[in-house]
Amino acid sequence: MNAWARRVPMWLVYLIYAAPAPYFFYLGLTGGLGPEPINALEREYGEIALQLLIIGLAITPLRRFVGVNLIRFRRAIGVLAFFYVSLHLLVWLVLDVQILGQIWADILKRTYITVGMAGFLVMLPLVLTSNNWSVRKLGPKWRKLHKLTYVAAILGGAHYLWLVKGIQLEPMIYMAVILGLLATRAIPNRKSAAIPAR
Repeated sequence: MNAWARRVPMWLVYLIYAAPAPYFFYLGLTGGLGPEPINALEREYGEIALQLLIIGLAITPLRRFVGVNLIRFRRAIGVLAFFYVSLHLLVWLVLDVQILGQIWADILKRTYITVGMAGFLVMLPLVLTSNNWSVRKLGPKWRKLHKLTYVAAILGGAHYLWLVKGIQLEPMIYMAVILGLLATRAIPNRKSAAIPAR
């Protein structure tokens, strides 16, 4: 699998994951997303963004515990996650609310919107520094900065939990997966943990 992953061109990853964006927009225009296309479009874009954040979190555990090395795709996955978060936000701003005063009122009064906006703001410095120049310029600080990915994922999961009405299984599963993947960071590496007995 690692050999296969090294042969996959990066442009193909961007193409495959960006393709659903215009497709769902087309469905919204043509009635393919049901009686409330704007809400459905928001949900589709937001869910893809959350799935991409989870995929990004899974890359390190896959390498540590399974031996599958997908690290070269992590930057692309992060950029694509921000892309879908931005689309999710734009649909809400431009197609749903539209009124500037109402936007600010919703951000301040509705918890799920406050949390979602916080997640978007956390992702901004991540996407702005997802380039080789920033890696060289920031040095060791780059890794520390990009640990904000953990915060963004938790905020995304919390946004979904607060968004739905009542207790629903799907957002709870998403949050459980996020917390589980983050918990794997606390598990010692097998190599460092393997101390010879005396």
